[in-house]
Amino acid sequence: MKVERHRLRDLREDQDLSQADVASYLNCSQVCYSYYELGRRDIPTESLIRLAEFYRTSIDYLLGRTNEKQPYPKR
Repeated sequence: MKVERHRLRDLREDQDLSQADVASYLNCSQVCYSYYELGRRDIPTESLIRLAEFYRTSIDYLLGRTNEKQPYPKR
């Protein structure tokens, strides 16, 4: 799935994290994560879910389908 690439970078930088920090959380290399941010590689669904949980936002926000950062309420 193509992620709104600036959103990933902005969320990471807002928390003063490096690409290596987030890559470690996702169990991937820094280069792999860098490709996610640059839009050169699609993010696997499981990693997208983990990123949304990590940043406390919705997948729709990460994908650029909404500008609302707040995650949806749990059912």
